[in-house]
Amino acid sequence: MTRFCNPANMGDHAERLTTLWRDKQLQYTWLRAAQDRHADFWQVTGDALDFALETLGFDRPSLRGKLMELYLTLETFPEVPDVLQQLRAAGLRTAILSNGSPRMLEAAVKGAGLAGLFDAVLSVEAVGVYKPHPKVYQLAVDRLGVSVRAISFQSSNAWDAHAASAFGMQVVWCNRYNQRAERLPGTPDREITSLAQLPALVGAA
Repeated sequence: MTRFCNPANMGDHAERLTTLWRDKQLQYTWLRAAQDRHADFWQVTGDALDFALETLGFDRPSLRGKLMELYLTLETFPEVPDVLQQLRAAGLRTAILSNGSPRMLEAAVKGAGLAGLFDAVLSVEAVGVYKPHPKVYQLAVDRLGVSVRAISFQSSNAWDAHAASAFGMQVVWCNRYNQRAERLPGTPDREITSLAQLPALVGAA
């Protein structure tokens, strides 16, 4: 739903930094989950950024703070507000289920102008472990008070889509960048390239 945009005037190095940062960020969530040593996503994001900055030889004291603040102002893809409005107009409940900490999620929703468009904003902090642990997907079932098959789960991360499917949810994988299918348990029910295609799939168009 969101995307990271980098205005820090880093030139050709921006893509290398953001790619390494994101890869290490995910690795740290998985490794912490495997070790049962949870820390919230803000800390994990900062730790991953420190690794990326040091690895690529960036020595700009002000850069870390600027990049971390970007995570409080993530941009949505342009179709997202309209899609959410269509879903809600059709009587469907909407929710976020995210690795983000409550503070990060609150800032992202508010900053993107999406306040009031969700029935629930759920953070993994409620269960103390990151996706793809089954406890995270169970959190949505418990908080929404519905059966697992009543949930249509959307993600642009293939590993997340597979994990939700393996848990038992109906899953739509938003494959924006024509990625290859993962070799993991679970199989997404549908594949789309933009969330603009979602209302028609769930009968909200």
